[in-house]
Amino acid sequence: MTIDSDGFAAPAALVEHARRFQAEGGTPAVPRVAATVLLLRPTDTDFEVYVIRRVASMTFGGVYAFPGGGVDNSDSEAHLDWAGPPPTGWAQRLGVDPDAAQAVVCAAAREVFEEAGVLLAGPDPATVVGDVSGDDWEAARQDLEGRRLGFAALLADRRLTLRSDLLLPWSRWITPEFEPRRFDTYFFVALLPAGQRTRDVSGEADHTLWIRPADALARHAAGELTMLPPTLVTLEQVAAAGDLAGVARAAADRDAATPITPRLDLPPDGEPRFVLG
Repeated sequence: MTIDSDGFAAPAALVEHARRFQAEGGTPAVPRVAATVLLLRPTDTDFEVYVIRRVASMTFGGVYAFPGGGVDNSDSEAHLDWAGPPPTGWAQRLGVDPDAAQAVVCAAAREVFEEAGVLLAGPDPATVVGDVSGDDWEAARQDLEGRRLGFAALLADRRLTLRSDLLLPWSRWITPEFEPRRFDTYFFVALLPAGQRTRDVSGEADHTLWIRPADALARHAAGELTMLPPTLVTLEQVAAAGDLAGVARAAADRDAATPITPRLDLPPDGEPRFVLG
């Protein structure tokens, strides 16, 4: 996919869906607030990103994406030890009130543990917990995923502090109006903590892989990996940063508050294109 000032080409299936939505005078669904995390790790000369393929029965099934999901009520109600920018600071970066900002950050940390087995927390504000792949951790992760345990309770039971500073805000995307299920998704980047490893644990994914962003884009172009526009655009952006230090520098200046809502331009003549706005 090539992005330019005019946007980018729209997949045929989405064009058909959008035309039908317009013809029927559809009412846009209310977007659900969500969070997703680009887990990154260094290689000898570059860096890789972790992607998962959603199971076919899910919304966006068969599509590769980053670990993430919707904000739960428990995320906004959580009272937990917190390290890094306070919710008021996150509110400024994310463009929402402090309670909503805390919910989004909690959701990002919770989802990356649920879907990738990676825990962005530590015994104090300066450290990160090590390997969390043991049976006791897996039992806790399953309880969290099954909503038998809240994220704040999990951290409290282990005497851990949420390391919000390990999450770097990147962007915010809202699903196009013609989609039946819409999300207002905050994108974050995070470095895989030392001593931890991703695990294919989520029942919502049927394949996972670590891959260089440039290779993921090349395999998408070759028809090997199916990805939606927000994933593709974000991969191009982090690839352009050059290295992990460049990603961190870029994140510091990015606007993660103003939403990007792809609008499908359907001209009578010419190629349908997504325009970012």
